[in-house]
Amino acid sequence: MVLAIAGVFFIACCIILISVSDRHPGTTAGIGSVPISVIAPFQDMVTASIEFIRDIWRHYFYLVSVAKENVALKKLLNQALEKNHQLVEIELSNQRLRKFLNFQKTRTIQTVPAEVVGRDPSPWFKTVIIDKGEADGIQKGCPVVVPEGITGQVISASAHYAKVLLIIDQNSAVDALVQRSRARGIIRGMASESCSFYYVLRKDDIRVGDEVISSGIDGVYPKGLRIGYVSGVIRRNSGMFQEVDVTPHVDFEKLEEVLVITTRYQNDFQMP
Repeated sequence: MVLAIAGVFFIACCIILISVSDRHPGTTAGIGSVPISVIAPFQDMVTASIEFIRDIWRHYFYLVSVAKENVALKKLLNQALEKNHQLVEIELSNQRLRKFLNFQKTRTIQTVPAEVVGRDPSPWFKTVIIDKGEADGIQKGCPVVVPEGITGQVISASAHYAKVLLIIDQNSAVDALVQRSRARGIIRGMASESCSFYYVLRKDDIRVGDEVISSGIDGVYPKGLRIGYVSGVIRRNSGMFQEVDVTPHVDFEKLEEVLVITTRYQNDFQMP
């Protein structure tokens, strides 16, 4: 601090001497030349310092401007990404809705489209909540499907919501048959995302890859709706029935929209 004050005082004195010598040109050259020779290096240093500080100041403002521009560009980029995600989501939704529309066009049954708005958090129950209810013509017992196949059955309904028991729930049961060999049995859910085909006679011809469809006998699901395909067969040397595993066509983890069948059906309903 003391050195700074002394420096400022010294420079001020030199400036005064220069001023005096400029006002009295007749003064001896020695008197005028001393302060100039002394102060010139300081002036050069001060000028260089001022230019240095000025450059720093300019760069500071430039960096501040660039930083603001980066923030603005990042904001625009995030908005563009968000818009892109929305467009992708809309396109995916349109693809699903087109499948639903095509499914409805090929059927003579009345359906109500609904969106899945909730899932049972319990690992023991496989149910979902949809955003349509009795006000939309949905009642307990209505079958629920998607273009890929059977989803489940409405087990309770309020005015604007309904609960659907999925076919992968252990309490679910669908009377079904193998499309190729017409072998019959009951589809029940398992602890995993698959099903078991119960009460299939040991003598029946069932192979891995066989298509399993609804039989229409249970009075809930129209005949001919796809359920899944045979993914495992165990035919033991003893016993009346085979052990058959069925993998559903519906991906229940990605279930977002469904169709609820609200009309009576005939047992001769067939998939194309």
